[in-house]
Amino acid sequence: MSDLMKNEVLMENVSRLLIPAIMLFGAYVIGHGHVSHGGGFQGGVIVSAAFVLYILVYGLDKGRDFANKTVRRLMESGGTLIFILVGLAAMLWGGNFLEYPAIPLPYPDTTTILTFIAVLEIAIGITVTAIVVSIFITMGGETRV
Repeated sequence: MSDLMKNEVLMENVSRLLIPAIMLFGAYVIGHGHVSHGGGFQGGVIVSAAFVLYILVYGLDKGRDFANKTVRRLMESGGTLIFILVGLAAMLWGGNFLEYPAIPLPYPDTTTILTFIAVLEIAIGITVTAIVVSIFITMGGETRV
């Protein structure tokens, strides 16, 4: 077995362990962004790093299959749409964009407001992940994002 083949097998095996761990850590950062440091943007970049690692180890063609163009487009637009809808919900009841207390809820407490913020963090994380992966794939040679 040549050194090149040994390195390739090593990279594939290490990436099999690292990619799920990186994605889990990114999901943790997104999920706890409303109560601690981090949030949607930071977690989205961490999750996209797992996709970038996959593309670097397995190649651009397999990476395009792993991060499907249609799914990326849905993530980009879907995350943005969720953000806009949460912001517009407050405006429907006379508040400003993203003004959560304006929304008439049966129990308007801190937990409810943190839930709105968590939804926004998830939407931002989804959008950032898709955009960073799309940029990386485009820079790798895909002609149409």
